[in-house]
Amino acid sequence: MVFKHSSDQVPVLIILALSGLDFLSYFSIDNPYLLGLYFYVFIIPKSAICAWNHHHQHAPTFRYTPLNRMLEFFYALHTGVTTNLWLLHHVHGHHQNYLDQTKDESRWTRKSGNQMGELEYSLNITATAYYRGFKVGLQHPKELTQFLLYTAITVAILALLVVYRPVPALFIFVLPMIMGLFMTAWATYEHHAGLNTDSPYEASFNNVNRWYNLITGNLGYHTAHHHNGGLHWSKLPKLHERIAENIPNHLIRKSLI
Repeated sequence: MVFKHSSDQVPVLIILALSGLDFLSYFSIDNPYLLGLYFYVFIIPKSAICAWNHHHQHAPTFRYTPLNRMLEFFYALHTGVTTNLWLLHHVHGHHQNYLDQTKDESRWTRKSGNQMGELEYSLNITATAYYRGFKVGLQHPKELTQFLLYTAITVAILALLVVYRPVPALFIFVLPMIMGLFMTAWATYEHHAGLNTDSPYEASFNNVNRWYNLITGNLGYHTAHHHNGGLHWSKLPKLHERIAENIPNHLIRKSLI
């Protein structure tokens, strides 16, 4: 078994199938209107992939490093997040600092201490993601070296795709990568924004909606996720049940969006 957890098989196969469709469309579609339609139709499914890339950065999917690196390349083309970026920015950064808005790499407050709006936050995190990831990486040189190497490889391959077929590359890869990074940032606003507290049980909003957690790989159990960041996504519901009595009711949501 190359997968560490069998529950990863279906989502990964779906994501790789979408990657295959991307490349098939890249080589076969020339009409810019069809390419624009393709971009709009698939931007929401591709945005959902951001959650699975996030899970992978916390707990690598495969037992073998080369397979993980290959998967990360396809994740990058969907989400704009390359190898180790979220490992640095999110795992080594945000998860360590989310209770301190002066340090949090995904901070939702301005320097004044006032809460950012949703759009302001999303643009801020998108624009600073690679810089903040690099800064955290200075304390983790091995992971930083891998981040720089595989980001360079991804950019080089993307450049070749653009040179060979510029318009298809723009709609199928470049724009989705930019939008994917923005959608990743936008989706994280509701996880913590407005919860300025020292208690880890009161610092995250949770969403227990079945369909939300099916799409995001149980990311709605966010307090549990921060309680044990390395725990595989499939095990978060049970952890949530064990700690639920410590989570205030107003931090539990049940709606899909």
